[in-house]
Amino acid sequence: MLENQKFRPTAVVGPLGEAITMDTIPPADTTRWVARRKAEVVAAVNGGLLSVDEALMRYGLSLEEFESWRITLRRVGMPGLRITHTQDHGHLRKRH
Repeated sequence: MLENQKFRPTAVVGPLGEAITMDTIPPADTTRWVARRKAEVVAAVNGGLLSVDEALMRYGLSLEEFESWRITLRRVGMPGLRITHTQDHGHLRKRH
């Protein structure tokens, strides 16, 4: 039976290098989404602390909204999460 159970970590590395747990991720009733909180939710999902579905249900997010956080974080980092999704992130992209 154990082979059917997924391993779920008790802590993952947060966006600032700190350990985040189910006790330290943003509360389910969060309404003010600052960049750090968005990044913590993405880190929790990426690290396996929460599944995508659990994060969507817990925070009342759409898949598109969550994925925009994940993509923005990967492309431009936490500063990009300070900008609303309707704004352009082009000026934050690194020039090569």
